[in-house]
Amino acid sequence: MKRFLGLMILMLANLVASSAWSVDLAPDRLVDRTVKEVIGIIQKDEELRSGDREKMFDLIEAKILPHFNFSRMTQLAMGQHWSKAQPEQQNKIVNEFRILLVRTYSNALTSYHDEAIKVNPLPDLGDRTETKVRTMVIQGKGKEPVPIDYSMEKKPDGWKVYDVTVAGVSLVTNYRGSFNSQVRKGGVEGLLKALSDKNKSLERKR
Repeated sequence: MKRFLGLMILMLANLVASSAWSVDLAPDRLVDRTVKEVIGIIQKDEELRSGDREKMFDLIEAKILPHFNFSRMTQLAMGQHWSKAQPEQQNKIVNEFRILLVRTYSNALTSYHDEAIKVNPLPDLGDRTETKVRTMVIQGKGKEPVPIDYSMEKKPDGWKVYDVTVAGVSLVTNYRGSFNSQVRKGGVEGLLKALSDKNKSLERKR
């Protein structure tokens, strides 16, 4: 799953550089245009293709994170436990979850090997402010295509991703079980400590 989440990140990696048009584009066109631009960047950058972890990490930090709604992602992952956290705790958990996702999946960006990515067009959304952009990673060599769906919402500064489903597995749902377990064992502070400890462990491995 990490590998395809890396491809998910790769598909959105150039949004900041294209912020002039990203606010007004429909979500499917935004993803499609980004796919083409980012694949071109990866194909031309030898350091990215050779697995430069620091460069991948910087790419995610600088160009991807502004286009995810981490507050909503964290709230969905915590489920009913979100309301048990104080505002200061909520902010800390959002930040730790954000760091965790970046550090966990930065390596996955290096797994791109010229797979084709198809973005399915959406019908006219009208006034709708939420939608799901469905894409397919065509792997070749007889391997089954892998569906990656982006749950997105419209914000004043453009469409934001709040969940990703890879081959039927939701990123938010995938974390909800572990979040619930940590809260049951140690409360909200227990979850915060677990996330912080995990991030420190990943930082030492960089």
